[in-house]
Amino acid sequence: MSETFTVVDPSTERAVTDVPLTDLAGTDAAIEAAQEAFLHWRGIAPGERAALLRRFAAVVDAHVDELAEIEVRNAGHTWGNARWEAGNVRDCLNYYSGAPERMFGRQIPVAGGTDVTFHEPLGVVGIIVPWNFPMPIAGWGFAPALAAGNTVVLKPAELTPLTAIRIGELALEAGLPEHVLTVLPGRGDVVGQRFVTHELVRKVCFTGSTRVGKQIMAGCAEQVKRVTLELGGKSSNIVFADADIAAAAAAAPYAVFDNAGQDCCARSRILVERSAYDEFLSLLQPAVEGVKVVDPRSEDAEMGPLVSAHQRDSVQAYLDEVEVAFAGSRPDGPGWWLAPSVVTVEDPSTRIWREEVFGPVVAVMPFDDEADAVAKANDTEYGLSGSIYTSDLGKGLRVARGVEAGNLSVNSHSSVRYWTPFGGYKQSGLGRELGPDAPMAFTEEKNVFISH
Repeated sequence: MSETFTVVDPSTERAVTDVPLTDLAGTDAAIEAAQEAFLHWRGIAPGERAALLRRFAAVVDAHVDELAEIEVRNAGHTWGNARWEAGNVRDCLNYYSGAPERMFGRQIPVAGGTDVTFHEPLGVVGIIVPWNFPMPIAGWGFAPALAAGNTVVLKPAELTPLTAIRIGELALEAGLPEHVLTVLPGRGDVVGQRFVTHELVRKVCFTGSTRVGKQIMAGCAEQVKRVTLELGGKSSNIVFADADIAAAAAAAPYAVFDNAGQDCCARSRILVERSAYDEFLSLLQPAVEGVKVVDPRSEDAEMGPLVSAHQRDSVQAYLDEVEVAFAGSRPDGPGWWLAPSVVTVEDPSTRIWREEVFGPVVAVMPFDDEADAVAKANDTEYGLSGSIYTSDLGKGLRVARGVEAGNLSVNSHSSVRYWTPFGGYKQSGLGRELGPDAPMAFTEEKNVFISH
């Protein structure tokens, strides 16, 4: 009998279903089948491959509500967020369906002949998806990889496999050939590790902790295997005194408490210019207290539970070390709930200021001037995202250029658009996802010289 994992609803602590876990032999068989499928998939005419991806997008669109309902039960996401996430998979498929017919090579002037380049698919791509955003992060990987002519083996997180399994079924319903997209629920040290070591897997895309990302990168180095890593974050929300302080304070909770703070882009550090510090905190408190932390099935829910008891306890351990300045509310009864919480920090060595908490907690610290803001924002091993609030757009641009992070917003807390590149500096990752060039990251560039 195969090993199983019990999926639990984070808002009720009740079992949802048992999922069989893929073992080593099953992983090897799936990779080998994906390699056979690749030999066919890469040869499909670009227009036909594009049409299949558009059909896949249409099938996902017809099941957005179903996928959202699954994610609410599986991951504790709010209904509104879950519908957006399912729609993001659809949108990525539609966007990258335009790539197969537009992956152009070049003709390079040379003496004595003609020189041309081709972009050829890698083969089997292994995608390892985290539990915090199971649907969109899966789509960010498989949509451009499939568009480029690769086949994909996808491992969802053990805690949250259900939407990935259903999306795999929808791919077959849409007419994608068997084994072009294969979902393999299983343990990271079995399925994920085999993606790293199996010679037929030509690239690994991993989203998760920096600690595990380093292990995957080291393993891929043994075969000089390509790897894209999207890892941790400790992003700053920098608020200057010349900003619209009321607007910045109103937006700040949604920059960190979305998905209960389980977001590597979360602006979990707020830096406020000292002359506006007290005003900002006075406006932040009612904004935090107003966050609707309720049953995620409710259409007005703004924050749901954490994904597991372990994650809730991990976040609570950080809170136990500090004094909470103020907090919002949380439901009584079952569920892995925490109230959105704010702490104020003066010492930059404080653990809650430096480490990725990955929960509904934000730390606030004053800064003195522009240079001090940039220095404090950069005083971290991470560099994924961040925001800058100011009425001086020149200052906003200077600070954005000075902050060591891959995705920054001025007067906004938005980080991700599927049509723009996404990725981090320093220990937040390696490589870029999304944007118009993403399919090229799943290809080899071949140069051919033809003598005249």
